[in-house]
Amino acid sequence: MSGAVHATRRWDPLVRITHWGIAAAVVINRLVTEGGSQIHVWIGLALAALLALRLAWGFIGPVEARFTSFPPSPRRAVEHVRDILAGRHVSHRSHNPLGALMAYALWATLAVVIASGIAMTGFPPRVHAEGGERPAAVATSSAPAEEGEEAGEGEEGGEGGEIAEEVHEIAANLLLALAALHLLGVAFETRRSGRQIVLSMIGGKGKSKEP
Repeated sequence: MSGAVHATRRWDPLVRITHWGIAAAVVINRLVTEGGSQIHVWIGLALAALLALRLAWGFIGPVEARFTSFPPSPRRAVEHVRDILAGRHVSHRSHNPLGALMAYALWATLAVVIASGIAMTGFPPRVHAEGGERPAAVATSSAPAEEGEEAGEGEEGGEGGEIAEEVHEIAANLLLALAALHLLGVAFETRRSGRQIVLSMIGGKGKSKEP
């Protein structure tokens, strides 16, 4: 029936917790905390735990949360764009193909941010005597150079730390750009389909109108 409203999916609690937990951690670490500070590092480790939990849930969670429900497929993404241009509305039990590609891109970029951060601080993180965190690059470069082979190793470690820091910064900026595109995609899909996508991620059931 034209104009009828029907309920769509509601994400399970663990998906919602990891989604909003990751979003909050990224915003706080990028806009509030100081890079390399103790709180910045520990929030980063919490972020790693949330990502690991979500990835594990992609194998053992409910059908909608499993990777098999939204495999990354450029071909399907192109078909989805054609559906949008043609004004066709196709129902998807989990993420639509474009949303799936965005999810994997966000997770991959987030993994690079986490890995490069750990490369800088070590695991567990190195701590100053005063209690603050010290990146591995700083720890290496501040140590007195030894003669011969030991001095060469220190220089190599410092260069590696600088590379990790640069990768960390680039990946963090890319993550924010992808997050902005994700928000635009959610707004567009909400307007296009009438589904309350944000509501489904905070505990309510999204509604959509049948064409």
